[in-house]
Amino acid sequence: MSDFAIDIRGLGKTYKGRGRKPEKPALRNIDLQIPKGSIFGLLGPNGAGKSTIINIMAGLVTKTSGSVRIWDIDIDRDMRAAKSAIGIVPQETNYDAFFSPLNLLDLMAGLYGVPKKERRSMELLRLVGLEDKAHAYTRSLSGGMKRRLMMAKAMVHSPPVLVLDEPTAGVDVELRRELWNNVKILNKTGVTILLTTHYLEEAEELCDRIAIINHGKIIACESTENLIARIDNKEIRFRLDRALDKIPPALERFNATLEGARTLMIRYTPREQDVGALIAALQDSGLHIADISTSESTLEDAFLQLTGASNQNPQEN
Repeated sequence: MSDFAIDIRGLGKTYKGRGRKPEKPALRNIDLQIPKGSIFGLLGPNGAGKSTIINIMAGLVTKTSGSVRIWDIDIDRDMRAAKSAIGIVPQETNYDAFFSPLNLLDLMAGLYGVPKKERRSMELLRLVGLEDKAHAYTRSLSGGMKRRLMMAKAMVHSPPVLVLDEPTAGVDVELRRELWNNVKILNKTGVTILLTTHYLEEAEELCDRIAIINHGKIIACESTENLIARIDNKEIRFRLDRALDKIPPALERFNATLEGARTLMIRYTPREQDVGALIAALQDSGLHIADISTSESTLEDAFLQLTGASNQNPQEN
């Protein structure tokens, strides 16, 4: 048995041209291995290829080349079994307004062929915090509740892999945190989660590993920590005891800038610059520090740098 929940090798997809329009490559020789039990992030700009990968796994799009295995099942050899190993939560909410959440989950479980005695409808509603809404009309649920119901729908057949496609798009901050908690709970039960999102804070909070796709190619795939560490920059701000009208000569070599009259900001690389030297230069200038604050690189910094560099030479992708 493979150690990967999803194992993609050499995946390619080219859409045929129509009329005078040339054919359009959507995926270019994608290799992607997602470990079992992980929360894995798939990030990329709009049109980068994320949805194409998901639709191929779901059997909605036919690949041009390569192989895809879901829970060690090749989609070319047994698509039905592969589909049973994956649950997909799409961006759009879809439900029958006249069904209750409990009825809806029972119906979905029946469509998957789950025997009545093995259905987990109430358990799933409890898991996503909708147990008290089990018998309400689905149309009466709030937008956030409908999102959570979509997660429960995707889990009725107990798939070991769950794909969340922009699960928190358009929801408020409080609800986003609730959904994050639901994702973590599901993962603790042993479910492998593939997450696509445009909220980079979300990916940074949840994901063990992250792949970034751009122009149909994977341009980075590593642990979240290592990805952020690629951007080895920090910002340090010194709030001074008095106002300045220019940068002191002793600090010019550090490329310091003034933010307001009393705050000096210096961007530096920790492995190349000692903070002690910055403080010593301030003291040599006769300045006294009232406060110090620092900020480190984020996933957003890494994402922008990687996708920006890729966009400069798209023909190479």
